[in-house]
Amino acid sequence: MVVRASTPEGVVAAIMGLLGPGRARVLIDGADAADPAALGERLVESLAPRPAVHVRASSFWRPAGQRFEYGKEDEDAWLHDWLDEGALRREVLDRFPATGRVLPALRDPVTDRSVRAAVVELPADGVVVVSGAVLLGRGLPAEVSVHLRLTPAALVRRTPDDQAWTLPALGRYVAERDPESLADLVVRVDDPRHPALVLAG
Repeated sequence: MVVRASTPEGVVAAIMGLLGPGRARVLIDGADAADPAALGERLVESLAPRPAVHVRASSFWRPAGQRFEYGKEDEDAWLHDWLDEGALRREVLDRFPATGRVLPALRDPVTDRSVRAAVVELPADGVVVVSGAVLLGRGLPAEVSVHLRLTPAALVRRTPDDQAWTLPALGRYVAERDPESLADLVVRVDDPRHPALVLAG
């Protein structure tokens, strides 16, 4: 394993270097404290003029009544059940290579209401970028997967108090699913201004 110092722009360039021709699906996995959505937005902007759309996994969470069946801070439910994997696959990932069609959002995670987003259709070189927490190890199809790694200390430091209850689940995610072994690219983001790329030795 080789760790190479980089920059936010260098991380985007590294992801772009993994993309081949044709339609591609990119998963950017990381705790909220690692801000995978920000990287998703930067990647879509940098891909231009190649058409791309960013999908936040949180916009495919299950309805609140299902998420909170065992309470609003149940770590098992958050880790395994909050994400509606079936809807994300059906509306975004499974059909994209053949059709280029993507539903960019299903539900507002704050209001819990349907957003009634219009389906986007991307051409033959389009890219769909899905960002969110605990995405790997679910069998979600993608051409490129990225894991944003935080040390336990950095994760605790950068997680807001009202989300601290997710920390045990994030620890289990690392231990049980080993996202670093599943990702095509691992990025250390303890200091987001000075990330580092983890490369196969």
